[in-house]
Amino acid sequence: MNGNKIKHMLTRWGEDFDKTNPLPEYPRPQMKRSDWQSLNGVWQYAILDGVDEGDIKEPEKYDGDIIVPYTPETLLSGVERQLQPGQTLWYRREIILEKPEQNKRLLLHFGAVDQRCEVFINGQKTGSHSGGYWAFNFDITDYIKTGENIITVAVHDDSNTGLEAYGKQNLNNTTIWYTAQSGIWQTVWLETIPEQHIKSIKITPLCNSSEVEFEIQLKDYTKEQVQEKNQELKQAINVKVFSGENIVAEGSFRISKFCLSLPNFLYWSPDDPFLYTVKISTETDEIESYFGMRQFGIINDDKGYPRLGLNGKPIFHNGLLDQGYWSDGMYTPPSDEAMIFDIQELKNLGFNMLRKHIKVEPLRWYYHCDRLGMLVWQDFVSGGGPYGGFSTRYLPFIGIKIRDDTNNPGFGRESKEGREIFERDMKHTVDLLYNTVSLAVWVPFNEAWGQFDSVRIASELLKLDNTRAIDHASGWHDQGAGDFKSVHVYYKKFRMKKDKHKRIQALTEFGGYSCPTEGHMATDKLFGYRMFENKEELTAAVEKLYIEQIIPQIKKGLSAAIYTQVSDIEEEINGLFTYDRKELKIDEKAMKRINEQMIL
Repeated sequence: MNGNKIKHMLTRWGEDFDKTNPLPEYPRPQMKRSDWQSLNGVWQYAILDGVDEGDIKEPEKYDGDIIVPYTPETLLSGVERQLQPGQTLWYRREIILEKPEQNKRLLLHFGAVDQRCEVFINGQKTGSHSGGYWAFNFDITDYIKTGENIITVAVHDDSNTGLEAYGKQNLNNTTIWYTAQSGIWQTVWLETIPEQHIKSIKITPLCNSSEVEFEIQLKDYTKEQVQEKNQELKQAINVKVFSGENIVAEGSFRISKFCLSLPNFLYWSPDDPFLYTVKISTETDEIESYFGMRQFGIINDDKGYPRLGLNGKPIFHNGLLDQGYWSDGMYTPPSDEAMIFDIQELKNLGFNMLRKHIKVEPLRWYYHCDRLGMLVWQDFVSGGGPYGGFSTRYLPFIGIKIRDDTNNPGFGRESKEGREIFERDMKHTVDLLYNTVSLAVWVPFNEAWGQFDSVRIASELLKLDNTRAIDHASGWHDQGAGDFKSVHVYYKKFRMKKDKHKRIQALTEFGGYSCPTEGHMATDKLFGYRMFENKEELTAAVEKLYIEQIIPQIKKGLSAAIYTQVSDIEEEINGLFTYDRKELKIDEKAMKRINEQMIL
């Protein structure tokens, strides 16, 4: 497959880019240890025809250098080559290491590798992983030696031709489908841990009882077992909660699931995103984390309309569709500052929510939403067989929606394996992001892309996490489940209709107004739902849309509105920002003026 030719453009952060140490920040803010090392930077790469995952052999010669963690398709990687299905992408890195001291282990972490990979240390296979959006690690202690060591990674990617999650990636990139990404696209790093260590933490604020609940798993390599919750522990778990420099709560526990009292706590909210620091230690290990005291829910207002609630009060979710693409790094942001820019600038414009669309971001993006006060709706990443045909792309526009998604052939989930992959990925997503303070809503399916059994899936998701709302089928093929009547409106006037299930009314995609910006476009082929010639015309149209169609519906029960979108992406030029983030395409004062009215 050959997609549309895209012009790669540097962002302001890409123009000041350190190839030897990109994205140097600690990649896992909610579980920090001091003894770690980033492996981002210059690696060798090779792309070979053929995939043999049973008896794979490292290439004799490499093609050149690649800057990790940027995919070979990107400008910042220094490669700009598209990996095709049936090929193998190889990475190689030489590194000087020392064998860990007694009672220590060395872990090799990958933030994300798209889609399947095998990892080798000094020619020995240490493990493999499937799923292009989720973190994983391998214990490499027994594979390394003191001195020079060689890490190699073999990657296979079917992109949108396979069953694994791929989201908006497409080998035939056009309109709303973007350049496929392959290989390592999040931070690679080493971490030294004790044999007896903290394996995972789960933090749940319990605002009604002024407590915070911890669920902590401990692992003991010498016994090769993981301690189960509420099992008597041989090591005590010590917890200290800080507000600034002051300890406001502490305790010591010998069970792995416990609550800590937090009287007179401060709430987290977009207006006041207060975070507590927490230090958790055992006899052998110590980590640093954080949490926010907030409570999501559903509240009926004085007219009886169901509203999204935060800390016992209704709140209007005024947001943007955020697909997380960059003109130089594509899936991977060019820097930590770039992520902060997006979130802070959009908050400055008056938005309080971002819908992370069909992508899971690096964990630092969620950390910045937590500390800056930006609510998050999290889409699950779509995948499965081909979708986007007549039943998903055209029928909804004429008002015909599929009422039974059990095994609809147009939705791409005929394969049992594909359905099992989705449910595997759903659990991984919840596990990865559960502690995110700002994450308010889960979105399992979007516009029937890989949608199946959405009523059951919403029920299973609720079992995994009952602290957040669920938009079970965003946009089109509503099955009557979840917490939202969720609609997408682009080509016609928005008219809110009553929901017989009495769920929250949400306009989860709308707008998509487009405007070409000379010198900041990635291609001559342009796509948008409505085209305007300049900034003034675009601003006037957006303001009219909000004032005439959106704002009047708020007093009638509308509780969330999500405009498309944060930035231009390749052909799709309907962003508030240009693809390279160098220009705001709409008048700043007008956007602020609109958003001041987007409240309950």
